[in-house]
Amino acid sequence: MRFKTDTPATGSTPYQFAVRWITLASLSSALALGVLAHAAEAPPTVAKAQSTTPLRDLVKEALQNSPEIRAARKEQEAASQRIAPAGALDDPMLEAGIINLPTSSFRFDREDMTMKMIGLSQRFPYPGKRGLRQDVAAREAESSGYGYQETLNRVVREIRTACYDLYLVIESARLVEKNKFILEQFLRIAETRYSVGQSSQADVLKAQTQLSKMLEELIKLARERPMFEAELNRALGRDASAPPPLPEAPQLRPVALPLQSLLEAAVRQRPQLLALQSTIARNEKMLDLARKDYYPDFDVRFSYGQRDNMPDGARRSDMINFTVAINLPVWRDNKLAPRVTEAQAMREQASNMYRAMRNELAMKLRQQVAAAEQSQRAAHLYQTEILPQARLTVEAALAAYRVNRVDFMTLLDSQMTVLNAEISHAGTIVNFNKALAEIDLLTGAMVQ
Repeated sequence: MRFKTDTPATGSTPYQFAVRWITLASLSSALALGVLAHAAEAPPTVAKAQSTTPLRDLVKEALQNSPEIRAARKEQEAASQRIAPAGALDDPMLEAGIINLPTSSFRFDREDMTMKMIGLSQRFPYPGKRGLRQDVAAREAESSGYGYQETLNRVVREIRTACYDLYLVIESARLVEKNKFILEQFLRIAETRYSVGQSSQADVLKAQTQLSKMLEELIKLARERPMFEAELNRALGRDASAPPPLPEAPQLRPVALPLQSLLEAAVRQRPQLLALQSTIARNEKMLDLARKDYYPDFDVRFSYGQRDNMPDGARRSDMINFTVAINLPVWRDNKLAPRVTEAQAMREQASNMYRAMRNELAMKLRQQVAAAEQSQRAAHLYQTEILPQARLTVEAALAAYRVNRVDFMTLLDSQMTVLNAEISHAGTIVNFNKALAEIDLLTGAMVQ
């Protein structure tokens, strides 16, 4: 595009000059009364009727379809099935054979001690061992149950975070499009004023440069949007090629965040902490079981021997055998003692992990509460003071620009301040809701 010089053409007639002034005044009035009055609305090319999906519906979908949740559920089911077998007896042993068969004749009626034998044996652990083994399995199943609940809460947090991030990208693009629409009107004003010699060529170039920057920002946001859509689809358990949902706008709602109460709730109901408590209890039972190995187990055996009659037809009585055998736990130093030491170390490890997790939980909870409170205050400040003041500044700058009291750069900067404030306002609302999602995860809020 070729621009004219900074002065009106010398050949212009008074009538043409008057027409240009009327055109300039009409455009300025239209912009002041029309464009800024509807600054909160998207331009016709951007505003599209798209239905949003409530967050609770997305959470319900994930609870049904998420592979992570299904895997955690199956792990819990598998762990619960280990409880009964852990306390069960070993399979009994059935044996059959021949005893004292003479090799000289291989006949069953020659020797009195020759018999056909059938026997049954069963091992009985020392009293208390079976119960301890079952307790260990029960604690493991309990820990898996808490792990399943933690997975539920984590997936819900991921869905909420992905929804908020996707909303912020979409809202930022809408705000950029809206302000681009307003800047296009500013450009028309600048071009009209330039055509009658009331502004410089630099004003037109500045407006065009700013519009190009907005186009660049829209390209950036369009590149980021598929990333958050893919993350949301993953959390929902949808196929990568499935159309992503359009999340509803997060709300800024007053929420009380007493730190001490939240800490107490986290210690009381956070599944990850409760799982560690179950692990500590499991390792206690493992230690007791290792100490029980110092006591022997019992093998009880019963057998029945059938003898043939003597060669002269005299009858021989059948025989029964009953024996009890025990193992001798004599290898204490290199077999039993190390097991006890291992169980003690595992118990201490779980206890230290629990304390470390509590400390980390308190730290993260304090950070997220502070972030939520700061975002809440910032959003309120943007809504009640910064945005109204910035919009009034644009109106005042536009009125002053029309009478040559401020330059075009002042008007442009004022409008960009509005854009930045609107995006920051949306960002603070998103950050507030993301902090609430983290707090729910940290405190172990149950999935509804």
